Amino acid sequence: MSTPVCTCAEQVRELTQQVSVMRREIKNMRQQIDGSMRAHRKKMSSLHSMLKGCNNHESQFQSKSPSKCLSEVNQLEQGRIYTAPIGYVNSCFAVKNGTPRQPTICSSSRAILKVESSVFNNPDHSLIGLEQYSHIWIIFLFHKNGQLSYKAKVKPPRLNGQRVGVYSTRSPHRPNALGLTLAKLEKITGDTLHLSGVDIITGTPVLDIKPYIPDYDSPTTRSYETFKTSSFIDLPMAEDKELDEETDIFETSLKHFTELSPETSISCPASASDFSQSRFGCSGVNDVLAEVKDYLKHGHVVCEKTVEDKNTDSPKCDLAGPTPISLSRLSFGRELNSTIAAWVRAPPISNLDVRFTVNAEKELKEFVPCDSTDSKRPKFQFLKGPDEAMAAIHGILSADPRSVYRRANCPDRLFFFTLDTADITCWFGDGFAEVVRVKPL
Repeated sequence: MSTPVCTCAEQVRELTQQVSVMRREIKNMRQQIDGSMRAHRKKMSSLHSMLKGCNNHESQFQSKSPSKCLSEVNQLEQGRIYTAPIGYVNSCFAVKNGTPRQPTICSSSRAILKVESSVFNNPDHSLIGLEQYSHIWIIFLFHKNGQLSYKAKVKPPRLNGQRVGVYSTRSPHRPNALGLTLAKLEKITGDTLHLSGVDIITGTPVLDIKPYIPDYDSPTTRSYETFKTSSFIDLPMAEDKELDEETDIFETSLKHFTELSPETSISCPASASDFSQSRFGCSGVNDVLAEVKDYLKHGHVVCEKTVEDKNTDSPKCDLAGPTPISLSRLSFGRELNSTIAAWVRAPPISNLDVRFTVNAEKELKEFVPCDSTDSKRPKFQFLKGPDEAMAAIHGILSADPRSVYRRANCPDRLFFFTLDTADITCWFGDGFAEVVRVKPL
């Protein structure tokens, strides 16, 4: 006769599993309740905004009493204003997923912005003169935040989970969901602006447009203009002569530097005067030349000891000799004019290598440019061809567009995003991202 088997352990195990399932269900219910409450608050806020807009619209057709005008002035003094979008962006990014977090990540992205006729009777008149600028500031609204809540500390994706204050980041979740981006102005046709290098999704409400002026907006240019104004007006002739001599030395050194690097294909300025006109060129040696420029501004060089003078106390610095200036000895740079958080340039996460499968590359090459007349193949709406699309995909994926949660909890899942009229599927590995499929929307 067999001995009875104790089933107490099995019963305890089953009860434990049931408790775990119940806990998960309770957690899911709490998340659903929180989501419903957020959606309810969002809908109520939308209704309040609509009612406020209707009231403001009706007030335009009614005579305003002095008391109403006074109340509006008081609201303006208190910082409370009623904003109306001047236009809506139509870009190559249709959804938030995969949209670059900064415009420099994807310089080949494109968009158009049309000024609404409800703002101006002649919207094209408001853009007269803007074609003289190469870049513009765009102030917009983060209309796809998904929730109205915000916190004093946030987790930037580049910090990989570390918390910092919301005002030390460019997080979209802020008390006032306003965004600021710098876009390149390609051209203006009537009341429409054609932009590139954007990080805004389609349908984004734009509140204002301002021209980018380096003389006002760049600390480096500000410092240079201040020096130029104060120095060349007040300096005596002897100092001007010394500055001219240093300028000649700079030109000789720059010529020697370019001769030492014939393999570079970078077009560099031929003189000191041309240097200030080519600030946005010479990308390969831009930092070094900026230090040379700052040397001329400050008028002295930080010299290093030569091999022969290692045991001496005074450094050797021969500016007038035939040997050109060592560019590594110049200690001035852009950092003297402005400072930023260290994690912006050296984040705890590194850029990813981006690669395409053979099939994905073949599918991408099937797309035709936006100005093509071929109706049989998939066509881009903004991008000018597969090469520009590949550059955009590389920029987006190299910066790792995944959220911190997804990066930590489900790194092996497929990632989907849209670029213009292409639906892109990729996956992430250890230090790389691979595009596996590119299909038309």
